[in-house]
Amino acid sequence: MSTLITNIAELMTQDAEHRVLRDAAVVIEGERISWLGPAAEAPAADERVDAGGRALLPGWVDSHTHLIFAGDRTAEFEARMAGETYSAGGIAVTTDATRSTSDFDLTRLAMGRVAEAVSQGTTYLETKTGYGLDVENEARSARIASTVADEVTYLGAHLVPAGMDAEEYTELVCGPMLTAVRPYARWADVFCEQGAFNEDQSRRVLLACKAAGLGLRVHGNQLGEGPGVRLAVEVGAASVDHVNYLSAGDVDALAGSWAGWDAAGGSGTRGTVATCLPACDLSTRQPLAPGRELLDAGVQLALASNCNPGTSYTSSMAFCVTTAVLQMRLSVHEAVRAATYGGALALRRESGNDVDGGRAVGSIAVGHRADLHLLNAPSATHLAYRPGIPLTHAVWRAGVAQPVR
Repeated sequence: MSTLITNIAELMTQDAEHRVLRDAAVVIEGERISWLGPAAEAPAADERVDAGGRALLPGWVDSHTHLIFAGDRTAEFEARMAGETYSAGGIAVTTDATRSTSDFDLTRLAMGRVAEAVSQGTTYLETKTGYGLDVENEARSARIASTVADEVTYLGAHLVPAGMDAEEYTELVCGPMLTAVRPYARWADVFCEQGAFNEDQSRRVLLACKAAGLGLRVHGNQLGEGPGVRLAVEVGAASVDHVNYLSAGDVDALAGSWAGWDAAGGSGTRGTVATCLPACDLSTRQPLAPGRELLDAGVQLALASNCNPGTSYTSSMAFCVTTAVLQMRLSVHEAVRAATYGGALALRRESGNDVDGGRAVGSIAVGHRADLHLLNAPSATHLAYRPGIPLTHAVWRAGVAQPVR
């Protein structure tokens, strides 16, 4: 079955050539893109969709979420809005609620959050464990995550549970918990931050997970300057996320990690992506991550929602893109690229047609997965030009049209 989408006013490919096509068309065949180019030259297909002069983007790639949770942290949010300072300790509230919720209800809640994200144009997403914090519940979270998300990250090192010694818990994360979670996860993460895990503990977790065959990610430099960024680069992490407080040395380390990468051609040795989480920054009243500075230094950038119950309870990638343009000084093209190709790069899914059984995502190119987001607007500029207006008109995920609310 093939589908021709034609009469596209603006086709923002986010491919290696950064092409933006006008009066364009795309052909979907099965789950893949089989053709794109001028609408006047489009081949025949089994089905025809008239885009009506709208803009077509790659689907959003949300590379940082925490969707496996139960409970509510409204009171914490209200306190923060009243002036209380954010700290990592609120995670424990969600842990208690998550542990006491059944598998069925946790799965139902996570599926609803994924559906909400997809209806707003997200077509590929990662999610983490981290609200179980014991062997049984971390394994359960990973298993549930593997049924609802495209990528699963093990975040046993989210917070040291109340009543446990930090060193003892770190050993648990590196040993029995890792063994229990490993069948369900592709990635591992650690919250390297004051109030969570220090540099030595974080390094031990990352190296143990790397030895177990997991790719690495790091929560770093969210609450102040610290070792997170440098540690992420040291261990070859695919991304370091938050990056609110960066020294000149941190920026240099991130930029240096991309020295072997051909940014124009999208080839070479990947470095560590800096993932900015602007919705979280606004909710925690932290300074926005220096996305402009990072891009200008040659760092590859991603935008993600950080959807979670405590600090960023939104799955709206459009909101993140809008914020990046209006407040982080990214251009529309840069922000969209960070929310599509950048997220794919952070998940190492930006190239190849059959990597680990999955096609490349985050850009519109022949052979890539047909993840497409049609806006109810003639150009992507409207995402920032009309902030807060729902602009998703249609979504295809792996070639299949999705419900749009």
